[in-house]
Amino acid sequence: QVQLVESGGGSVQPGGSLRLSCAASGSIISINAVGWYRQAPGKQREVVAHITGGGATYYPDSVKGRFTIFRGNAENTVYLQMNSLKPEDTAVYYCKADGLWEQGRRRYFDVWGQGTLVTVSA
Repeated sequence: QVQLVESGGGSVQPGGSLRLSCAASGSIISINAVGWYRQAPGKQREVVAHITGGGATYYPDSVKGRFTIFRGNAENTVYLQMNSLKPEDTAVYYCKADGLWEQGRRRYFDVWGQGTLVTVSA
């Protein structure tokens, strides 16, 4: 089984920064695309950052210029750097990844992490 574990959430004041990590474990052969999503109370889950296997990135207007998704030096880890945080960024943040893993033979995976809470308040 492939698992994703998010970390780095917490409480921060408006204007502050946080860096979230998404670490994948398991017999992973390769990771293709990774996305960061968030879900605020009473709202639908929305994408906040996405990176393809080739490194192309996407951000919605709500976070563009403030959030950065990147693959770190740590194997199978993707980060979300969040700067200039606003109260409306408060949500549970999830990462999602797809790719190939091995269990006797190559298999495709498409999994979600369990989420990490980010709270932005004065």
